[in-house]
Amino acid sequence: MLIVMNHNAGKKQIEAVIKAVERMGFSAAPIPGSERTAIGVLGNKGYVDDSTVRTLPGVQEVIHVSKPYKLVSRDFHPRNTIIKVGGVEIGAGKRPVVMAGPCAVESEEQILKTARAVKAAGADMLRGGAFKPRTGPHTFQGMGEEGLKLLALASRETGLPFVTEVMSPDTVGLVADYADMLQVGARNMQNFELLKELGKIRKPVLLKRGMSATIEELLAAAEYMLAEGNSGVILCERGIRTFETATRNTLDLAVVPLIKEMSHLPILIDPSHATGRRSLVPAIAKAALMAGADGIMLEVHPEPEKALSDGPQSLTLQGFEKLMEEIRKLLDFLGYQQAAGS
Repeated sequence: MLIVMNHNAGKKQIEAVIKAVERMGFSAAPIPGSERTAIGVLGNKGYVDDSTVRTLPGVQEVIHVSKPYKLVSRDFHPRNTIIKVGGVEIGAGKRPVVMAGPCAVESEEQILKTARAVKAAGADMLRGGAFKPRTGPHTFQGMGEEGLKLLALASRETGLPFVTEVMSPDTVGLVADYADMLQVGARNMQNFELLKELGKIRKPVLLKRGMSATIEELLAAAEYMLAEGNSGVILCERGIRTFETATRNTLDLAVVPLIKEMSHLPILIDPSHATGRRSLVPAIAKAALMAGADGIMLEVHPEPEKALSDGPQSLTLQGFEKLMEEIRKLLDFLGYQQAAGS
């Protein structure tokens, strides 16, 4: 339920409504706006009798919201959310961002060479994995904290903020000490204890859609973090599992305009995991931007044929530079303003 206050409702009237909601056994989440304040009612599992609050002074209307994701929905938050990661702004209306880097940090030489190259080509953020959730236990699992240190080194040298994956609740603090943004991978989208822990920190989180997750399940997962107080959540579509085997996953590009109708949160596309094929990444990256994505996430490696993970879907440094030239032309054509410092 959403309680919309009159534009001239005072502080005492708003506090009275909040107390009334709490007496009903629910939580009240004030949502200040430029013209009026709304109060979200959280914790109800069914229809709420609004008779006790509808007639309180200052209340304009009461809207019943049946969605399992409330804080994430446009009903509770009609305006687009802009999220800052380092000096980078991500969200509707802003120039789409490009996050680029290797699937996994393998060495100091590898991550520094990649970071310098993607920075020179125009990337906004660096990506790279220090902890790697792999399908099999005998494959490269990442460098752990040493990988985080190397990512931080590359970030300091290039000035690019970086995003990296966190896999368990007990490593959230460690990863947050280094990273500008923490990533929840597809396999962990419904790791609810991890989501709750990420909701307690005040750093942005990139939430990837699970391999078989519905859009409602993705938004409900984001709700876990917003409910704990972290409003800096960015969604990411990376393809879902279908009967098709020609590509690694099946990209649901319709999710971009659909999410923008349903939620105020930014949404990115990961063409690398969506396709699993280097040759398809440039076309899908540009298609994502045409669809209105707030950014793209690309895997780039100096020598993809020697990569310890996801080599076949990683762009070469030269391939990334070429794609960035095309992306700049596309974004200029679409009328986006150049980001500050670019």
